[in-house]
Amino acid sequence: MPTSPLPIGRGSGLRPPNRFGGIHATLDLEHLEHDAEYLAALAKVPTLYQPDDSRTIVSENDSPDLMFRYSLNTYRGCQHGCSYCYARPTHEYLGFNAGIDFETRIFYKPKAAELFREWLGRRRYEPSVIMMSGVTDCYQPGEREYQLTRACLQIALEARQPISIVTKNALVLRDLDILIEMARHRTVSVALSVTTLDPALTRVLEPRSSTPEARLRAIRALKDAGVPVRAMLAPIIPGLTDIELPRLVEAVADAGAESAGCLLLRLPLTVQPVFMDWLAVNAPEKREKIERLIRSTRDGGLNHATFGTRFRGTGAIADQIQQTFRVFARRFHLDGDGTPLDVSGFRPPLPVKGQLRLF
Repeated sequence: MPTSPLPIGRGSGLRPPNRFGGIHATLDLEHLEHDAEYLAALAKVPTLYQPDDSRTIVSENDSPDLMFRYSLNTYRGCQHGCSYCYARPTHEYLGFNAGIDFETRIFYKPKAAELFREWLGRRRYEPSVIMMSGVTDCYQPGEREYQLTRACLQIALEARQPISIVTKNALVLRDLDILIEMARHRTVSVALSVTTLDPALTRVLEPRSSTPEARLRAIRALKDAGVPVRAMLAPIIPGLTDIELPRLVEAVADAGAESAGCLLLRLPLTVQPVFMDWLAVNAPEKREKIERLIRSTRDGGLNHATFGTRFRGTGAIADQIQQTFRVFARRFHLDGDGTPLDVSGFRPPLPVKGQLRLF
């Protein structure tokens, strides 16, 4: 059973203990079960945005499982509220929990564009593709107000810096003017994450993200505008969304994706209690089956952190999912690598103070 009520429009109402310690509070509703007004208030958790005074904006990655060296993240936490999000444990570094705090206590980086400009201007920087949204979604709802992603894209356009974007929000189309210009220089690609074609499931699994149809429209609009677009079918959840895999591949192909990728669900650290709690609330009749199937792909556990297998899993079920994806990706011509990005045109952006390099 869930340990707390599920707030309206949220992926999790759970408040799991922070693994680094600190104060942990648990709701005790035993004497309040008939207080409808109080319980209704608990169901409405506002989103709080707070400035993040980080001095860096780009992180370096050395994982052999990832195809990029650098990632840029304009936000910490994500209002989309996906119960399965692998980034949830990162909020614990900030002193918050990986449950409801992750999707309601959002940190934005007001100096993101300035920091990005400075980072690209480093003398020793060797141009490389930068992933935008390596952790949390750069087009989550707060981007409508703060426009940090747009500001960073403007700098990337100025510098001819190649950017690879991953998002599940059709808000990416707001920046189509910049993306079109970047595409002309072969310095941008966009990947739309499509988890399911079922809008009802999306509303509870990814409550504040775009609908499946909106994501497919975004793929179509990007393709029509000449922006290289890829589909990420992720995560595939055994026993819940794996049956949709053939239809997912066909749908993104029809929308205009030039390639596609497929990743298996993984539940690292405190994502485990959050996702299992989500199952108890939203799919109680399937919970045991789904958990059993997940464990069959993770050597009996709920997660497998080993490089080389953590994204695809092990065992017969995992192999079947991968084989199904490969068959249909080939059938719909999505098994290529997509359009390569060009780093050769990079030019350091003008520094914030306007002082040009001497050498």
